Amino acid sequence: MTPGSSGGTGELARIVETRRAAGVFDRAHRLTTAGLLMLVTFVAFESMAVATAMPTAVAELQGLAWYGWPFSAFLVASVVGMVVGGDVGDRRGPRTALLSGVGVFAAGLLAAGLSGDMALFVAARAVQGVGGGIIAVSLYVVAGQAYEPALRPKLFGAISAAWVVPALVGPLVAGLLTAHLTWRLVFLGLLPLIVVGLALVLPALRHLAVPAHAVAPDPRRRWWAVLAGLGIALLQYAGQRLDLIALAVAVAGIALLAVGLRALLPAGTVRARPGLPAVVAARGLLAGAFFGMDALLPLAMTQLHGYGPAGAGFPLTAGALGWAAASQLQGRRPDVGRVVLLRIGFVLLAAGLAATAVIAVPGIGGWPAYLSWAVAGLGMGLGMPSVGVLLLDQSAEHRRGADSAAFQIADVTGSALTVGVVGVLVAAATSSLLTLSAAVLTAVGILTALALLGALVAPRAGASAAARGRADSATTLAA
Repeated sequence: MTPGSSGGTGELARIVETRRAAGVFDRAHRLTTAGLLMLVTFVAFESMAVATAMPTAVAELQGLAWYGWPFSAFLVASVVGMVVGGDVGDRRGPRTALLSGVGVFAAGLLAAGLSGDMALFVAARAVQGVGGGIIAVSLYVVAGQAYEPALRPKLFGAISAAWVVPALVGPLVAGLLTAHLTWRLVFLGLLPLIVVGLALVLPALRHLAVPAHAVAPDPRRRWWAVLAGLGIALLQYAGQRLDLIALAVAVAGIALLAVGLRALLPAGTVRARPGLPAVVAARGLLAGAFFGMDALLPLAMTQLHGYGPAGAGFPLTAGALGWAAASQLQGRRPDVGRVVLLRIGFVLLAAGLAATAVIAVPGIGGWPAYLSWAVAGLGMGLGMPSVGVLLLDQSAEHRRGADSAAFQIADVTGSALTVGVVGVLVAAATSSLLTLSAAVLTAVGILTALALLGALVAPRAGASAAARGRADSATTLAA
């Protein structure tokens, strides 16, 4: 397998393989690609659209006091699903993992759409979370077997865009369904579409091999996943509160995370040790730096400059468009080293974050965020697909499921940590401990530093094949 770094015979082999490869929509791959993208799009649509339908759903189910539970249940269960999906993928192959993930997710959609009370609705959201986590991990296992390395940049570019596009249309479609028909269609309407996506992928799944050196997973990993999921949920909750209680909640969340993640992430992830740990760390840094500010921007635009909901949300749309555009751009240049693109992505993200600080300056207004967040989106569009390719480069085939689970968990954890920090800063501003402008500037400073740290870490994600072989035993998940 070609390494993620550039140079030498490995880079020459990558270029030759790139020229020989066709595309992700050629005759050999078109059905598989279409099916994978459909599954990604509909899972992403569900995660984006559910917030729009939730107020109406909880009102009809008389569960307003439980409003946050469907979100928390999905989040905690998705972390468990990621670990389960990784274990199943490594032990029984991607076919079993993806089929089980889609089946569980579809069962959750059906149960949510037919729920007659709030308790059942919360349970259905948890089932969806498990299925969504399994699907997210299974996609990487399928990509590792069904696509040669030269095609993976294009594939991950398309997958990245498929995650972003629902952010543009999901809330609108969900709002129209909820207002003019019923909120239940936000869940039930996806069922036939999910089935179509799975049907397109099935022919390719039949030919994917079960790992030859499968090892029985440690059953305790699922309990560590529960702890990590609870920690992430607490951090998300802390980010939603506007009082000092958020600080105590965030501390409790970090404590649970520290316990759970020790058993779930590759050894050396916190230190970004070269190879797989650096890849996982880079994913967490990308997600944390971007989504921390993504959560703060609408509030800052509304409170500092008086924007309405549409105007305050437009920078997020600009970021999504930049993300989708850069994802497609990097897919057209598979000959460029992924480490190079990852580093450029981090630099663009840092530049976009730093420029967003202008909105905290009195008298300038919020319009610069429309441009700065598009730049940050460009950085994510280059970085996210590239780090996905590097994951497959660095992961041994018989461990690809577990490594992909760690990769996804790092994403969720990075986002939760930074959103929790942003929540504490906003709570401090609400309590008059500092101004909202100062809170925004502090958040920008922290998140920009994370992006710059990612730019320094990026070269470590492209360790050579020889180095990976020497460090193979050290990069397995700690038990």
